[in-house]
Amino acid sequence: MEIENGCEWSGGDDGQVQEVQERLVDGVTAARLARTFKALSDPTRVRIISALSHRELCVHELAACLGMSQSAISHQLRTLREMRLVRRRKEGRHVFYTLDDDHIHDLFHQGLEHVEHE
Repeated sequence: MEIENGCEWSGGDDGQVQEVQERLVDGVTAARLARTFKALSDPTRVRIISALSHRELCVHELAACLGMSQSAISHQLRTLREMRLVRRRKEGRHVFYTLDDDHIHDLFHQGLEHVEHE
């Protein structure tokens, strides 16, 4: 019997291991999800997601909301667009940003509920 990390493994229930292995996320998907969470690891990007979870905004409005320069916001938006977390819409000379889909909205709000949970 091998003891590792406080777990006594005797090779007992291989069925449970096989069941989990069949449901385990594949490596490519795991890497994509990790990149998504990495994009959300920056507080400024999280605040941008927070602002966009309420409404569509242009760079100027986001800069005003966050008290940052437009170039700093644009830099962060580029990363969020590349990760497909936000999308943009052009209207004349203005570019408006919104969350890419409801999954991003839900991911943000579930994470927020988790950190605010006592």
